[in-house]
Amino acid sequence: MFQLAIIKDTIPIHPQHFGIAPSEAITGELNKKYANRVLHEVGLCVCVFDLADVGEGRVRYGDGFLWYKVTFRMVVFRPFVSEVVVAKVKSSDEDGIRLSMGFFDDMYIPAIYLPQPCAFDPNERAHFWLPDSSLTSTSDLLDTPTSERMYIDTNEVVRVRVEQDEFYDDEPGPTKVVEGVIQDTAGGVEKGLAGNKRPPYSVVCSIAEQGLGPVVWWNGAQVVEGEEEGMEEG
Repeated sequence: MFQLAIIKDTIPIHPQHFGIAPSEAITGELNKKYANRVLHEVGLCVCVFDLADVGEGRVRYGDGFLWYKVTFRMVVFRPFVSEVVVAKVKSSDEDGIRLSMGFFDDMYIPAIYLPQPCAFDPNERAHFWLPDSSLTSTSDLLDTPTSERMYIDTNEVVRVRVEQDEFYDDEPGPTKVVEGVIQDTAGGVEKGLAGNKRPPYSVVCSIAEQGLGPVVWWNGAQVVEGEEEGMEEG
């Protein structure tokens, strides 16, 4: 889930920080610059792990700052493909489920990665799974008794498997408009007047396997199995 990335940069230190140990001042400036920032094809930066190499501070002409060439290791969030992580359901719609890990909210479960048969209940604003059912159409699934449905509710803790991650580098420049329709930088049509800005980094997940989904589904199964074993021994 968390990795170490080696990064090189040149960092300025303001004169007011000259009384602080250089390593401490440099670490503080690096955290200000990189923390909670997405680096393309690297991940979401969390904090500086350590300083691998720090050059001699130099003063530039007309500038009172001390500039240091630094090589450092940064802790980044980037779960690998097939890694199983735990997150919370933030919201749901017809297209799938959005997840949150508290510090990162751009995790998604598309409808194709939900356990089948599954449908979205517009009244509850949540997807539900109907285990051991042969129904396939959404209308038939929505006609089933709610007592038979296993809902994936908002704020539910879920165990998911990472399928892929996506980086999106938003090109600078004016908004593209073709025949009065706002276009995104990839050539697609933006939704709404202001458009939906794509996140720079997102993670696509799945719960379409045994042991994945709301943890209460499988915690309950473990309890039942334990009770059955106890009854057999008795």
